[in-house]
Amino acid sequence: MKNSRPMHFIDQCLIQFDQALRTIVPGASHAHRLSPANKVDDVDLNDRDRKHVAGLMRINHTGEVCAQALYQGQAATARLDEVREAMETAAGEEVDHLAWCEERLQELDARPSIFNPLWYTMSYGLGALAGIAGDKWSLGFVAETENQVCEHLEDHLNKLPEEDEKSKAILEQMLVDEKQHETTARDAGGTDLPNPLKQAMTAMSQVMKETTYRI
Repeated sequence: MKNSRPMHFIDQCLIQFDQALRTIVPGASHAHRLSPANKVDDVDLNDRDRKHVAGLMRINHTGEVCAQALYQGQAATARLDEVREAMETAAGEEVDHLAWCEERLQELDARPSIFNPLWYTMSYGLGALAGIAGDKWSLGFVAETENQVCEHLEDHLNKLPEEDEKSKAILEQMLVDEKQHETTARDAGGTDLPNPLKQAMTAMSQVMKETTYRI
């Protein structure tokens, strides 16, 4: 009995490490749902448009890496079982987005950002801190994160070349899912975050997008 708690802690660490590898190692994530892009015919993009779309999809892929890390960090420190389960469920749904974006990057002859391990680590830490602050704050953090993700998805939809229906199909379904995650978090009792914290989150997001678009 004395060793049950340490072993439980070690098991959790191994699970978290495995999840991190599955998130940041290309090809390790597998979607549970078929990509919306599979139903759309591909078109040839010129080099300029292809690089532009690849940059946008790289940002979205990194966003999903961050989402995985946030949810895993929050699940690790959540106090209520139902909140922990909600975080784990949301993380599972985000895996689809991660795999879809990676698949689209491969079609565009592009790769995920080399900075993903760094963004994962930072996001995991933020998620863990949010969980420690309390479940209402943690849920509020999820709601605000998803709100900002929805805003940049809508922005990217406007920036896609008109003929790129494959990327459009992916981002539209991601937008539907992210809005649902935001609504679920708010309905579960998520507290609205202070404006300075929202602004800090926006600033961090801008740095991520600027660096990830190219690298």
